[in-house]
Amino acid sequence: MDIINTVLGIPLGYIMYFCYWLVRDYGWAIILFTVLAKVVMFPISLSAQKNSIKMVKLQPQLEEIKVNCAGNADMAAEEQMRLFKKEKYSPFVSMVPTLLQIPIILGLINVVYNPLQHLFHLSQETITMLAGCVGITDIGSGAQLQVLNAMQQTPDAFSSLQGAIPGFDQLFANVSKINLHFMGFDLSQTPSITDLSILIWIPILSGLSALLMCIVQNKINVLQREQGFLGKWGMTIFLVIFSTYFAFVVPAGIGLYWIVGNLLAIAVMYICNLVYNPRKYIDYENRSAKPKLSKEEKAAMRRAARENRERSKADEKRFFAEPDKQLVFYSESSGFYKYFERFIDYITAHSDIVIHYVTSDPNDQIFQSSNDHIRPYFIDNRDMMTFMMKMDADMVVMTMPDLENYYIKRSLVRKDIEYLYLDHAMASFHLTLREGALDHYDTIFCYGPNHVAEIRAIEKEYGLPAKRLVKTGYGLLDSMLENYSAQEHRENPVKEVLIAPSWQKDNLLDLCLDPIMEQLLGKGYHLTIRPHPEYVKRFPAKMKRITEKYQDKLGQELEIQTDFSSNSTVYDADLIITDWSAIAQEFSFTTKKPSLFINTPMKVMNAEYKRIPLEPLDISLRDRIGVSVDVDKLDTLGEVVGDLLSHTEDYREKVTAVVEETVYNIGHSAEAGGKYILASLAQKKQARH
Repeated sequence: MDIINTVLGIPLGYIMYFCYWLVRDYGWAIILFTVLAKVVMFPISLSAQKNSIKMVKLQPQLEEIKVNCAGNADMAAEEQMRLFKKEKYSPFVSMVPTLLQIPIILGLINVVYNPLQHLFHLSQETITMLAGCVGITDIGSGAQLQVLNAMQQTPDAFSSLQGAIPGFDQLFANVSKINLHFMGFDLSQTPSITDLSILIWIPILSGLSALLMCIVQNKINVLQREQGFLGKWGMTIFLVIFSTYFAFVVPAGIGLYWIVGNLLAIAVMYICNLVYNPRKYIDYENRSAKPKLSKEEKAAMRRAARENRERSKADEKRFFAEPDKQLVFYSESSGFYKYFERFIDYITAHSDIVIHYVTSDPNDQIFQSSNDHIRPYFIDNRDMMTFMMKMDADMVVMTMPDLENYYIKRSLVRKDIEYLYLDHAMASFHLTLREGALDHYDTIFCYGPNHVAEIRAIEKEYGLPAKRLVKTGYGLLDSMLENYSAQEHRENPVKEVLIAPSWQKDNLLDLCLDPIMEQLLGKGYHLTIRPHPEYVKRFPAKMKRITEKYQDKLGQELEIQTDFSSNSTVYDADLIITDWSAIAQEFSFTTKKPSLFINTPMKVMNAEYKRIPLEPLDISLRDRIGVSVDVDKLDTLGEVVGDLLSHTEDYREKVTAVVEETVYNIGHSAEAGGKYILASLAQKKQARH
């Protein structure tokens, strides 16, 4: 308590002393003290407001991290910290106003309990002498209040000290003037649930003020309004109960401070919203709303979660009961099967090897497979870390980078497992993957010369051991080429222009759709806007705004496509316009038609990518398979589109040459990759015998 008195009580005591001698009323002094505290803390509250607005603006990116790092808490936390650092957001700043209340409350309690020290500036020796006159030997909590009351009610009890205390008469004159009552409340007394006096209103008003503050906070506070029903009202109930209880265990003067503080907090929230209006910084209209689930839907989700947990445990037990496992494929979700499909088909057609296919998706399409050589397993993300650490196969094939860096670890049971990585895009490793993402893999399937050059350059730069690099080609491209060649192709009577952006931050739908449309509408083209599926799912309000804005153009001139069940729109287009989406490579490499790239801000997963002295394929290809246009030069877009469409045939040979130069084993990737896997497994089997 001496520390609290020295560090908090004495400084705040001087402020309370100033307030009291300014207004000459104890209750009004506490109110003035509360106002001053709010004024002093207002810049901090304003800073917290700015910080909270940043947090809400970051929600879409945080949701993206949550999706990309599903089940990987370590990776999600690291990505969040990286995002917070980039945007200069600090979770701590929003907590500062609340945390500062703690020392203020502790200091004020000390001031209220010790009026002789803080309001009359008496020494500890003098206070002890005064206490001794009324038989108080323990100068602890509440003792000074008792002495003060005795000095007012029985001043004769202290007559023996008249010559011992300097200024004795003036002291008693000052003490007689102080009135610890305010509006009928004795602010020196502590309310009690068993004493139904007027003091009972202090806890009641404390709880009611907290309720009013929370109601307003739930409505206008930038962070609190983002909370769900339980988040809002759970906090409300807690604060009301706490405020009521708190006012029962401290003198009524503290309760008065708490009541006034709650009411002033409402005013502070309104002022902060006036200074930094969240609506000026947050696009509430175009933010994706969280779906509201019924009780039945919530119950169904909980039931499904329980069933999946039980299923995961059963499949894990079944997996480890299988002896002599040779080959495991791990898929993050159903959509990743297309990257494995051609390799799996080759292996099952050319061997009797059983493929153990592990997926984190309970509805993965692999469970519909009738192939006797494939044994599927569902392993919940929460079980995946320990599952992988117990892995006991000869080879594990994955599309997930960052092996060993986050929650997917190499096996602790077998140190000789070969971990094989294949990417899910024709992109550059050092730009699109995190630094060190492939360091712990043994073998990499390389789609083209850029992959080989990048891996070797990374190994040289970071002093890493050489990996096995297999020149496979890109299986998904082979599938697309087969599908495209099987279709009948006719020249479009009206040129088809497909606008197909990514869904990353600053994608062209958000950044520059309107100037693009100004350049192309009414120019004799048929335009199709095909947003990324994730964009449609996450930003329905934005999609609604786009649809409403161009409603009068829909039909013969414009189509907004949100049905992604077919790729015919992609194959039939004469030109694709995108930002940084890999759909451009897939389109141009498949159809041999040009792509038009809008140079929106590039998404960079590895901030250190320039340490590798190779230009990423994602950048170099832009002006080889088409043309790139800067955002500030979109007024030339109409001319660029016209030029590309009039020279489509010129691009056929050009793109064909690029494909042959940048992709290995076109049409034969399955054979190249499948042969390697079978040979490696055969060698491992022979080594065991």
